[in-house]
Amino acid sequence: MIPIKLYLLFFFWFLGFIFLWKIPVLKKGNQLNSFSYKISILIPARNEERTLGQLLQSIEDQTLKPHEIIVIDDQSEDATAEVARREGCIVMTSRDLQEGWTGKPWACWQGAQKATGDIFLFLDADTFLEPEGLSKIVSIYLKKGGLLSIQPFHKMKRRYERLSAIFNIISMAGMNAFTLLGPKLKPIGAFGPCMMCSRKDYFIVGGHEKARGEVLESLAIGREFLKKNQKVHCYGGKETISFQMYPDGLRSLIEGFSKGFGTGANAMSVVSLLMIVGWVFGGVGVTRQLVQSAILGDLMGLFGWFVLDMLYIFQIHWMLFRIGNFGFSTAFLFQIPLIFFVIVFSYSILRIFLVRKVRWKGRDVKTAKGKN
Repeated sequence: MIPIKLYLLFFFWFLGFIFLWKIPVLKKGNQLNSFSYKISILIPARNEERTLGQLLQSIEDQTLKPHEIIVIDDQSEDATAEVARREGCIVMTSRDLQEGWTGKPWACWQGAQKATGDIFLFLDADTFLEPEGLSKIVSIYLKKGGLLSIQPFHKMKRRYERLSAIFNIISMAGMNAFTLLGPKLKPIGAFGPCMMCSRKDYFIVGGHEKARGEVLESLAIGREFLKKNQKVHCYGGKETISFQMYPDGLRSLIEGFSKGFGTGANAMSVVSLLMIVGWVFGGVGVTRQLVQSAILGDLMGLFGWFVLDMLYIFQIHWMLFRIGNFGFSTAFLFQIPLIFFVIVFSYSILRIFLVRKVRWKGRDVKTAKGKN
Protein backbone atom coordinates (compact mmCIF):
# COMPACT_ATOMS: atom_id res chain seq x y z
CA MET A 1 0.00 0.00 0.00
CA ILE A 2 1.37 3.41 -0.99
CA PRO A 3 1.75 5.64 2.11
CA ILE A 4 -0.27 8.86 2.31
CA LYS A 5 2.91 10.89 2.85
CA LEU A 6 4.18 9.82 -0.59
CA TYR A 7 1.04 11.30 -2.18
CA LEU A 8 1.45 14.43 -0.08
CA LEU A 9 5.07 14.97 -1.03
CA PHE A 10 4.22 14.29 -4.67
CA PHE A 11 1.64 17.09 -4.42
CA PHE A 12 4.29 19.40 -2.93
CA TRP A 13 6.59 18.54 -5.86
CA PHE A 14 3.84 19.34 -8.36
CA LEU A 15 3.44 22.83 -6.86
CA GLY A 16 6.74 23.74 -8.52
CA PHE A 17 5.04 23.70 -11.93
CA ILE A 18 2.34 26.06 -10.67
CA PHE A 19 4.50 28.82 -9.20
CA LEU A 20 7.28 28.72 -11.83
CA TRP A 21 5.93 27.71 -15.22
CA LYS A 22 6.88 30.01 -18.07
CA ILE A 23 9.71 32.56 -17.91
CA PRO A 24 9.40 34.82 -20.97
CA VAL A 25 12.63 36.10 -22.51
CA LEU A 26 13.21 39.07 -24.75
CA LYS A 27 13.30 38.38 -28.48
CA LYS A 28 15.34 40.29 -30.97
CA GLY A 29 13.18 43.07 -32.34
CA ASN A 30 13.62 45.64 -35.05
CA GLN A 31 17.01 47.26 -35.44
CA LEU A 32 17.12 50.42 -33.36
CA ASN A 33 20.42 51.91 -34.40
CA SER A 34 18.82 55.32 -34.31
CA PHE A 35 15.50 56.51 -32.91
CA SER A 36 14.04 59.63 -31.39
CA TYR A 37 14.33 58.74 -27.70
CA LYS A 38 17.35 59.46 -25.52
CA ILE A 39 18.37 56.63 -23.18
CA SER A 40 20.00 57.44 -19.86
CA ILE A 41 21.72 54.46 -18.27
CA LEU A 42 22.04 54.91 -14.50
CA ILE A 43 24.41 52.67 -12.55
CA PRO A 44 24.60 52.90 -8.75
CA ALA A 45 27.96 51.52 -7.66
CA ARG A 46 29.67 50.98 -4.33
CA ASN A 47 33.03 49.18 -4.32
CA GLU A 48 32.44 47.71 -7.79
CA GLU A 49 35.83 48.21 -9.47
CA ARG A 50 36.04 44.48 -10.26
CA THR A 51 32.68 44.27 -12.03
CA LEU A 52 31.95 47.74 -13.41
CA GLY A 53 34.44 47.53 -16.27
CA GLN A 54 32.70 44.47 -17.74
CA LEU A 55 29.33 46.24 -17.72
CA LEU A 56 30.69 49.40 -19.32
CA GLN A 57 32.50 47.41 -22.01
CA SER A 58 29.30 45.51 -22.80
CA ILE A 59 27.47 48.83 -23.22
CA GLU A 60 30.23 50.07 -25.51
CA ASP A 61 29.82 46.94 -27.67
CA GLN A 62 26.10 47.53 -28.26
CA THR A 63 24.94 48.65 -31.70
CA LEU A 64 22.34 50.86 -30.02
CA LYS A 65 24.15 53.64 -28.18
CA PRO A 66 22.73 55.37 -25.09
CA HIS A 67 22.47 59.11 -24.78
CA GLU A 68 24.47 59.06 -21.54
CA ILE A 69 25.87 56.70 -18.92
CA ILE A 70 25.79 58.01 -15.37
CA VAL A 71 27.66 56.13 -12.66
CA ILE A 72 26.67 57.19 -9.16
CA ASP A 73 29.67 56.38 -6.97
CA ASP A 74 28.20 55.58 -3.57
CA GLN A 75 31.27 56.66 -1.59
CA SER A 76 33.31 53.67 -2.72
CA GLU A 77 36.49 52.71 -0.94
CA ASP A 78 38.12 51.35 -4.10
CA ALA A 79 38.74 52.56 -7.67
CA THR A 80 35.10 52.42 -8.82
CA ALA A 81 35.03 56.10 -9.81
CA GLU A 82 38.34 55.85 -11.68
CA VAL A 83 37.07 52.88 -13.71
CA ALA A 84 33.95 54.83 -14.68
CA ARG A 85 35.88 57.97 -15.66
CA ARG A 86 38.35 55.93 -17.71
CA GLU A 87 35.41 54.57 -19.74
CA GLY A 88 34.07 58.06 -20.41
CA CYS A 89 31.04 57.95 -18.11
CA ILE A 90 29.49 60.82 -16.24
CA VAL A 91 30.54 60.18 -12.63
CA MET A 92 28.58 61.51 -9.67
CA THR A 93 29.80 61.17 -6.11
CA SER A 94 26.81 60.39 -3.94
CA ARG A 95 26.16 62.86 -1.19
CA ASP A 96 26.17 61.66 2.42
CA LEU A 97 23.39 59.19 3.08
CA GLN A 98 20.30 61.03 4.28
CA GLU A 99 18.30 59.95 7.31
CA GLY A 100 15.68 57.38 6.39
CA TRP A 101 17.35 56.35 3.13
CA THR A 102 19.26 53.20 2.22
CA GLY A 103 22.25 53.40 -0.09
CA LYS A 104 20.99 52.18 -3.47
CA PRO A 105 17.70 54.17 -3.56
CA TRP A 106 19.60 57.30 -2.50
CA ALA A 107 22.18 56.85 -5.27
CA CYS A 108 19.55 56.10 -7.94
CA TRP A 109 17.43 59.08 -6.91
CA GLN A 110 20.38 61.45 -7.29
CA GLY A 111 21.27 59.95 -10.65
CA ALA A 112 17.71 60.28 -11.95
CA GLN A 113 17.63 63.96 -11.04
CA LYS A 114 20.81 64.56 -13.03
CA ALA A 115 19.82 62.44 -16.06
CA THR A 116 18.60 64.21 -19.21
CA GLY A 117 17.27 61.24 -21.21
CA ASP A 118 13.67 60.39 -22.07
CA ILE A 119 14.05 56.76 -20.98
CA PHE A 120 15.81 55.58 -17.83
CA LEU A 121 17.59 52.23 -17.65
CA PHE A 122 18.76 51.33 -14.14
CA LEU A 123 21.47 48.66 -14.11
CA ASP A 124 23.31 47.08 -11.20
CA ALA A 125 27.08 47.32 -11.56
CA ASP A 126 27.54 43.53 -11.51
CA THR A 127 25.37 43.02 -14.61
CA PHE A 128 26.49 43.02 -18.24
CA LEU A 129 24.60 43.18 -21.52
CA GLU A 130 24.72 40.38 -24.05
CA PRO A 131 25.17 41.27 -27.77
CA GLU A 132 22.14 43.29 -28.94
CA GLY A 133 20.85 43.20 -25.36
CA LEU A 134 20.11 46.92 -25.23
CA SER A 135 18.14 46.74 -28.50
CA LYS A 136 16.06 43.87 -27.13
CA ILE A 137 15.31 45.75 -23.91
CA VAL A 138 14.33 48.96 -25.69
CA SER A 139 12.26 47.11 -28.33
CA ILE A 140 10.11 45.34 -25.75
CA TYR A 141 9.81 48.49 -23.65
CA LEU A 142 8.50 50.49 -26.62
CA LYS A 143 5.83 47.82 -27.12
CA LYS A 144 4.87 47.37 -23.46
CA GLY A 145 5.47 50.69 -21.71
CA GLY A 146 5.07 50.95 -17.93
CA LEU A 147 7.95 49.47 -15.97
CA LEU A 148 10.07 46.80 -17.65
CA SER A 149 11.86 44.56 -15.16
CA ILE A 150 14.42 41.88 -16.07
CA GLN A 151 16.13 39.34 -13.83
CA PRO A 152 19.59 38.74 -15.35
CA PHE A 153 20.74 35.25 -16.33
CA HIS A 154 23.11 33.96 -13.65
CA LYS A 155 26.51 33.13 -15.18
CA MET A 156 28.63 31.45 -12.52
CA LYS A 157 32.36 30.86 -12.56
CA ARG A 158 33.04 29.31 -9.16
CA ARG A 159 31.53 26.24 -7.55
CA TYR A 160 30.27 27.87 -4.35
CA GLU A 161 27.98 30.08 -6.45
CA ARG A 162 25.84 27.04 -7.23
CA LEU A 163 24.72 27.05 -3.61
CA SER A 164 22.44 29.91 -4.68
CA ALA A 165 20.28 27.58 -6.81
CA ILE A 166 17.21 27.50 -4.58
CA PHE A 167 17.46 31.23 -3.90
CA ASN A 168 17.40 31.87 -7.65
CA ILE A 169 14.36 29.66 -8.13
CA ILE A 170 12.42 31.30 -5.31
CA SER A 171 13.42 34.82 -6.41
CA MET A 172 11.75 34.14 -9.74
CA ALA A 173 8.80 32.21 -8.33
CA GLY A 174 8.04 34.71 -5.58
CA MET A 175 7.55 37.55 -8.05
CA ASN A 176 4.15 36.06 -8.95
CA ALA A 177 4.86 36.75 -12.63
CA PHE A 178 5.71 33.30 -13.99
CA THR A 179 2.87 31.11 -12.72
CA LEU A 180 0.51 28.91 -14.72
CA LEU A 181 -1.93 31.84 -14.71
CA GLY A 182 0.54 34.00 -16.62
CA PRO A 183 -0.40 37.68 -17.02
CA LYS A 184 -3.70 37.17 -15.19
CA LEU A 185 -1.79 37.78 -11.95
CA LYS A 186 -0.01 41.04 -11.17
CA PRO A 187 3.61 40.79 -10.04
CA ILE A 188 4.39 41.83 -6.47
CA GLY A 189 7.03 44.29 -7.67
CA ALA A 190 10.02 44.44 -9.97
CA PHE A 191 13.51 42.97 -10.27
CA GLY A 192 16.19 45.39 -9.09
CA PRO A 193 19.21 44.61 -11.31
CA CYS A 194 17.59 45.87 -14.54
CA MET A 195 14.62 48.25 -14.77
CA MET A 196 13.49 50.52 -17.61
CA CYS A 197 10.82 53.21 -17.61
CA SER A 198 10.23 56.64 -19.06
CA ARG A 199 11.54 59.70 -17.26
CA LYS A 200 7.99 61.03 -17.08
CA ASP A 201 6.56 57.89 -15.47
CA TYR A 202 9.47 57.62 -13.04
CA PHE A 203 8.83 61.01 -11.50
CA ILE A 204 5.03 60.66 -11.62
CA VAL A 205 5.16 57.55 -9.41
CA GLY A 206 7.82 59.08 -7.16
CA GLY A 207 10.78 56.97 -8.27
CA HIS A 208 13.28 55.79 -5.71
CA GLU A 209 12.07 58.36 -3.21
CA LYS A 210 9.08 56.07 -2.68
CA ALA A 211 11.52 53.27 -1.78
CA ARG A 212 13.89 55.41 0.26
CA GLY A 213 14.15 53.12 3.29
CA GLU A 214 13.67 49.75 1.58
CA VAL A 215 16.21 46.94 1.54
CA LEU A 216 14.57 45.60 -1.65
CA GLU A 217 13.76 48.89 -3.31
CA SER A 218 12.58 47.35 -6.60
CA LEU A 219 9.59 45.69 -4.92
CA ALA A 220 8.42 49.05 -3.61
CA ILE A 221 8.94 50.81 -6.95
CA GLY A 222 7.00 48.08 -8.76
CA ARG A 223 4.14 48.49 -6.31
CA GLU A 224 4.09 52.25 -6.91
CA PHE A 225 3.76 51.71 -10.66
CA LEU A 226 0.88 49.31 -10.07
CA LYS A 227 -0.84 51.81 -7.77
CA LYS A 228 -0.74 54.35 -10.60
CA ASN A 229 -2.35 51.78 -12.93
CA GLN A 230 0.93 51.33 -14.77
CA LYS A 231 1.78 47.79 -15.82
CA VAL A 232 4.91 46.04 -14.55
CA HIS A 233 6.41 43.56 -17.01
CA CYS A 234 8.79 40.87 -15.72
CA TYR A 235 11.15 38.87 -17.93
CA GLY A 236 14.05 36.47 -17.67
CA GLY A 237 17.37 37.80 -18.92
CA LYS A 238 18.69 34.78 -20.84
CA GLU A 239 20.65 35.97 -23.92
CA THR A 240 19.84 39.60 -23.05
CA ILE A 241 21.47 40.55 -19.75
CA SER A 242 23.54 38.48 -17.33
CA PHE A 243 25.39 38.78 -14.04
CA GLN A 244 27.70 36.91 -11.73
CA MET A 245 26.14 37.17 -8.31
CA TYR A 246 28.48 37.65 -5.37
CA PRO A 247 31.82 36.76 -7.01
CA ASP A 248 33.79 37.80 -3.91
CA GLY A 249 33.39 34.51 -2.06
CA LEU A 250 30.94 32.52 0.02
CA ARG A 251 30.70 35.22 2.67
CA SER A 252 29.46 37.78 0.13
CA LEU A 253 26.87 35.29 -1.12
CA ILE A 254 25.54 34.70 2.40
CA GLU A 255 25.56 38.43 3.16
CA GLY A 256 23.81 39.25 -0.11
CA PHE A 257 20.95 36.78 0.21
CA SER A 258 20.46 37.29 3.94
CA LYS A 259 20.23 41.05 3.25
CA GLY A 260 16.75 40.90 1.87
CA PHE A 261 15.37 37.44 1.42
CA GLY A 262 13.25 37.53 4.55
CA THR A 263 11.86 40.89 3.42
CA GLY A 264 11.06 39.41 0.01
CA ALA A 265 9.23 36.49 1.60
CA ASN A 266 7.22 38.95 3.69
CA ALA A 267 6.12 40.73 0.48
CA MET A 268 4.84 37.58 -1.25
CA SER A 269 1.18 36.73 -1.50
CA VAL A 270 0.05 34.19 1.09
CA VAL A 271 -0.82 31.65 -1.59
CA SER A 272 2.57 31.93 -3.32
CA LEU A 273 4.38 31.74 -0.01
CA LEU A 274 2.49 28.63 1.06
CA MET A 275 3.17 26.91 -2.26
CA ILE A 276 6.89 27.67 -2.08
CA VAL A 277 7.08 26.54 1.56
CA GLY A 278 5.30 23.32 0.61
CA TRP A 279 7.68 22.73 -2.30
CA VAL A 280 10.75 23.29 -0.13
CA PHE A 281 9.29 21.09 2.61
CA GLY A 282 8.65 18.41 0.00
CA GLY A 283 12.28 18.44 -1.13
CA VAL A 284 13.51 18.12 2.44
CA GLY A 285 10.90 15.44 3.21
CA VAL A 286 11.78 13.30 0.20
CA THR A 287 15.44 13.33 1.17
CA ARG A 288 14.62 12.36 4.76
CA GLN A 289 12.35 9.50 3.68
CA LEU A 290 14.89 8.25 1.16
CA VAL A 291 17.64 8.08 3.78
CA GLN A 292 15.29 6.50 6.34
CA SER A 293 14.17 3.78 3.91
CA ALA A 294 17.79 2.99 3.04
CA ILE A 295 18.74 2.66 6.71
CA LEU A 296 15.73 0.44 7.51
CA GLY A 297 16.19 -1.70 4.41
CA ASP A 298 12.67 -0.92 3.17
CA LEU A 299 13.11 -1.74 -0.53
CA MET A 300 9.55 -0.84 -1.57
CA GLY A 301 9.74 2.48 0.24
CA LEU A 302 13.22 3.07 -1.11
CA PHE A 303 11.99 2.64 -4.69
CA GLY A 304 9.06 5.04 -4.22
CA TRP A 305 11.15 7.75 -2.59
CA PHE A 306 13.90 7.29 -5.18
CA VAL A 307 11.40 7.92 -7.99
CA LEU A 308 10.15 11.08 -6.27
CA ASP A 309 13.72 12.20 -5.64
CA MET A 310 14.43 11.84 -9.37
CA LEU A 311 11.32 13.87 -10.16
CA TYR A 312 12.67 16.69 -7.98
CA ILE A 313 16.04 16.44 -9.74
CA PHE A 314 14.60 16.79 -13.24
CA GLN A 315 12.15 19.50 -12.19
CA ILE A 316 14.88 21.57 -10.56
CA HIS A 317 17.12 21.15 -13.61
CA TRP A 318 14.22 22.30 -15.83
CA MET A 319 13.82 25.37 -13.62
CA LEU A 320 17.51 26.22 -13.38
CA PHE A 321 18.58 26.02 -17.02
CA ARG A 322 16.28 28.99 -17.74
CA ILE A 323 17.76 30.99 -14.85
CA GLY A 324 21.51 30.34 -14.98
CA ASN A 325 24.34 28.04 -16.05
CA PHE A 326 23.97 25.78 -13.02
CA GLY A 327 24.42 22.51 -14.89
CA PHE A 328 22.75 19.17 -14.23
CA SER A 329 25.05 18.34 -11.31
CA THR A 330 23.51 21.16 -9.24
CA ALA A 331 20.05 19.65 -9.68
CA PHE A 332 21.32 16.12 -9.10
CA LEU A 333 22.74 17.20 -5.74
CA PHE A 334 19.87 19.60 -4.99
CA GLN A 335 19.86 18.63 -1.30
CA ILE A 336 23.07 20.63 -0.77
CA PRO A 337 21.76 24.02 -2.02
CA LEU A 338 18.40 23.20 -0.39
CA ILE A 339 19.98 22.82 3.06
CA PHE A 340 22.06 25.93 2.41
CA PHE A 341 18.89 27.83 1.56
CA VAL A 342 17.14 26.78 4.77
CA ILE A 343 20.13 27.87 6.88
CA VAL A 344 20.65 31.25 5.20
CA PHE A 345 16.92 32.00 5.02
CA SER A 346 16.64 31.36 8.76
CA TYR A 347 19.60 33.69 9.31
CA SER A 348 17.90 36.33 7.13
CA ILE A 349 14.72 36.15 9.22
CA LEU A 350 16.80 36.55 12.38
CA ARG A 351 18.69 39.59 11.04
CA ILE A 352 15.65 41.36 9.58
CA PHE A 353 12.97 40.77 12.18
CA LEU A 354 14.91 40.35 15.43
CA VAL A 355 18.27 42.13 15.03
CA ARG A 356 16.46 44.58 12.69
CA LYS A 357 19.46 45.42 10.57
CA VAL A 358 21.50 43.75 7.85
CA ARG A 359 25.08 44.15 6.69
CA TRP A 360 25.82 45.08 3.08
CA LYS A 361 28.78 46.72 1.32
CA GLY A 362 30.38 47.64 4.62
CA ARG A 363 27.24 49.33 5.99
CA ASP A 364 24.71 48.37 8.61
CA VAL A 365 21.30 48.88 7.00
CA LYS A 366 18.21 49.20 9.16
CA THR A 367 15.31 47.15 7.84
CA ALA A 368 11.91 48.68 7.20
CA LYS A 369 10.51 46.34 9.84
CA GLY A 370 12.95 47.75 12.34
CA LYS A 371 12.10 51.37 11.54
CA ASN A 372 8.38 50.67 11.90
